[in-house]
Amino acid sequence: MYKSNVNDELYGANGYNCWLGYHLLENGELRENYSQWASNIVISKEPDEIKIALSELKSGINGILGVDAVVVTREPEQSSCIALGVLGRGQNIDSYVKYDEVVQIGNEGFIIKAFKTGNSEIVVVAGTTTKGLLYGVFSLLRLLQTEATISGILKIENPANQLRIINHWDNIDGSIERGYAGKSIFFTDNKVTEDLGRIKDYARLLCSVGINSIVINNVNVHKYESMLITDKYLNDVASLAQIFRDYGIKLYLSANFASTIEIGGLATADPLDPQVRKWWKEKADEIYSLIPDFGGFLIKADSEFRPGPFTYGRTHADGANMLAEALEPYGGLVIWRCFVYNCMQDWRDRITDRARAAYDNFMPLDGLFRENVLLQIKNGPMDFQVREPVSPLFGGLQKTNQLLELQITQEYTGQQKHLCYLVPMWKEILDFDTMAKGRNTSVKKIITGSVFNNKLGGMAAVTNIGNDLNWTGHQMAQSNTYGYARLCWNPDLSAEKITDEWVRMTYSNYEKVVNTVKEMLLGSWRTYENYTSPLGIGWMVNPNHHYGPNVDGYEYDKWGTYHRADHKGIGVDRTVKSGTGYAGQYHKDVAGIYEDMDKCPEELLLFFHHMPYDYILKSGETLIQYIYNTHFKGVEEVEELRNKWFSLKGWISEEIFLHVLERLDGQLEHSKEWRDVINTYFYRKTGISDELGRKIY
Repeated sequence: MYKSNVNDELYGANGYNCWLGYHLLENGELRENYSQWASNIVISKEPDEIKIALSELKSGINGILGVDAVVVTREPEQSSCIALGVLGRGQNIDSYVKYDEVVQIGNEGFIIKAFKTGNSEIVVVAGTTTKGLLYGVFSLLRLLQTEATISGILKIENPANQLRIINHWDNIDGSIERGYAGKSIFFTDNKVTEDLGRIKDYARLLCSVGINSIVINNVNVHKYESMLITDKYLNDVASLAQIFRDYGIKLYLSANFASTIEIGGLATADPLDPQVRKWWKEKADEIYSLIPDFGGFLIKADSEFRPGPFTYGRTHADGANMLAEALEPYGGLVIWRCFVYNCMQDWRDRITDRARAAYDNFMPLDGLFRENVLLQIKNGPMDFQVREPVSPLFGGLQKTNQLLELQITQEYTGQQKHLCYLVPMWKEILDFDTMAKGRNTSVKKIITGSVFNNKLGGMAAVTNIGNDLNWTGHQMAQSNTYGYARLCWNPDLSAEKITDEWVRMTYSNYEKVVNTVKEMLLGSWRTYENYTSPLGIGWMVNPNHHYGPNVDGYEYDKWGTYHRADHKGIGVDRTVKSGTGYAGQYHKDVAGIYEDMDKCPEELLLFFHHMPYDYILKSGETLIQYIYNTHFKGVEEVEELRNKWFSLKGWISEEIFLHVLERLDGQLEHSKEWRDVINTYFYRKTGISDELGRKIY
């Protein structure tokens, strides 16, 4: 059963500490075993550079083992210990690590190794940098929290991705675009927050899972938000940057492409205009004088009413390269989003297709961007739907640095009112084989830069963080933040492994809790898909706020053309043979699969093909019956989610238990609404009754 401990008094029972709650291990024998070597920490004579790593290690050991570790500068005789330090700094730590081990450790990597010496055991935690050491400490604490075997361990880890980015869509007034967990933790009433303690807690959380970059403001940068890069705000932004710097995280800002007009007093933002170029170079000088390790700019341009180079007859490459030139002397980066399309287009003709937009805009520019520019590409061609294919830019672009953009905040997946664990979806995206250089050319390999020898790469995600006490609104949505970061570090980790870690670190190691919560999480994405949008069709949401069912409601879909349903069939023909031609944007081997309705994965069938309602699926169901069945099934699965959670009463802290139960009660009611609205729409559209005789309103 759930047992309170000292950390509960410091927010541990309400979710504030997330996966760093450091609950006392229930397994007394294992706790005693760990404590034999965790009771002593050996460091160098100069601990200042490792003070944060040391503090985190002591705090974790105290919470997990109930031990107040003794810190010494010399290995204790006849006693086991942890040896902690940075390699290559003339410290004793070097004597514990072999040369062939050292050469495997990158500048963000670490080593954890345990070995016997006489009757003692030494556990070494080291990195080649203080950042790597911090990651190593958090990794060791993760092993302790999840009851791993430490004896004899040899773990050398480096992150797969250079850039592991969190994007905030926070506005200076304190609001958050697509924020479902309260107000901004960075801004309030047009000021930078004074609650720097919470910022430090946030930096700890991100560092513990290997995030190394953060963009603190919204990509939709309007005139007032443009002021963030002026002296009115830069000193306060620099204070935030210092906190994140201590935890190995670089701070970036979203910038308005038309800042030269909005705040600079110029009449133009033409990227080829000498005055514009001069203004941005001077602005870079100003920023770096206050934030020497400033990461750079995130830019959204020429999409959804945001200004960009198109106004001046220039290309995205012209715009990005102008900014990159200004940042290059300081090592700064320009991250240019590929979410570019004309939202005011009339989509009713056969060829016009929003899905084509990113590829059509950026493929002709491949190879024209400077080395310190990265294109940030949404995982799919549309907009973070519950199911859509991988963007064809992955595998298409070969001469340009790329970032995979995901959305942790659940804009189209329940807005943190619903449980929808996205790690299984992200695994499918990362593992997707583009076949761009033959088989096994997966997205996860491309974004590291290794496939096409790109200089930079990585992952970025729109976060779900707000100032709610539990950070994410729905406490279980913390699992998406954790899971995203773990995949950034190692995209080969399985969804099951990541889920197991999160449950054990957040709640407990009791198998009943672990197994039940894992089942809930791992099935929840498909459950959400079942009662919302079938077979890759997407959207079907209320306009503007995107919550709740409305088949024809999406604000940029005035004519129902995002699903193209009529009384005979549904789906968008995106084939080369007879449709929009979107399928042809993929490598020919992938395109051939999507082009053929018999080969096309059924979960994406309606994304690529317009199908009659009496089409027989592999399950033997007609298409219309599948729509009815999955929507009824989705509701039943939510009922089961609630039952599973209820079975944990007494095993989870009461505050978290009641909070999650309330969310699941709401999800059950909302899933019924989805079921009834969607099924009724298609019954009225087709006149075809449910074969099982269930009531459709």
